[in-house]
Amino acid sequence: MSASVLFDVPGPRGRRRQRIGSVVGALVVLALVGLAAWRLGANGQLDPSRWAILFDARTNVPQRLLEALLNTLEVAAVGMVAATVLGAFLAVGRLSDHAWVRIPVAAVIEFFRAVPLLVLILFCFLFLPRTGISISAFGALALGLTLYNMAVLAEIIRAGILSVDRGQSEAAYAVGMRKWQVMTFILVPQAVRRMLPVLIAQLVVLLKDSSLGFIVGYLELLRTARSLVETLNFQFGPIYTFQLYVAAAVVYILVNLLLSWLARVVERRTGRSTKAAATTEAKLPADVQMGGGGGTV
Repeated sequence: MSASVLFDVPGPRGRRRQRIGSVVGALVVLALVGLAAWRLGANGQLDPSRWAILFDARTNVPQRLLEALLNTLEVAAVGMVAATVLGAFLAVGRLSDHAWVRIPVAAVIEFFRAVPLLVLILFCFLFLPRTGISISAFGALALGLTLYNMAVLAEIIRAGILSVDRGQSEAAYAVGMRKWQVMTFILVPQAVRRMLPVLIAQLVVLLKDSSLGFIVGYLELLRTARSLVETLNFQFGPIYTFQLYVAAAVVYILVNLLLSWLARVVERRTGRSTKAAATTEAKLPADVQMGGGGGTV
């Protein structure tokens, strides 16, 4: 019997068809890439003189792109840290045994998940000043990213905690651990390793969503590229549009690849620490070893 209940392991003919399909698909992709490169070359878009502007400090293009990248990373870093911390608190609150905590937290999560991110950014930028709260374009963008992503991350963290085998928490309660200790020492460390890929994926989305800062005038990477296109088009005509947008896209791709690489490093290190912990005797907190009573948050 097959080891999988969803599909059988393909036989020789099936594997042959898969290889043929893979080769055909690769040829089609290469043909499309070649066609695109040929069309770009025919239009002069691959001319080295056009790409040289990206590295010519006299044009001020590389300086402005670097400054825009730093602005993008700054607002994304603030949003990532704030959304992760608040999302963790919301996830724990939604798992509370007390309805007066669980229900309001659930309402907050569902509200901010339902409201579009662009609306949140505009609300922060346009409405908050009317209430007497002064806020900059950076603050409005960072706050909007935080409010939306904390709700999404809260559900990711909650799902990660619930995915841990129930026997883990039951065993912890049996030895006298309180609920906050079960969360801190038992559930959360295991949940983090399980939800790390999804968590990083959402942070990558947050980074790309920072491009919505153009709506409030924040000079992030995409808005700066658009501003440079307009400036250079006025000076030289529309000959650098493709190059500038490609440069912005490449920067986004490199930053996202860096985040994915960091996620793999963290995953490998947490995996090694888990194996090391499994070979040693686990030590409980002092109050648990002394038989501290259970409790709830």
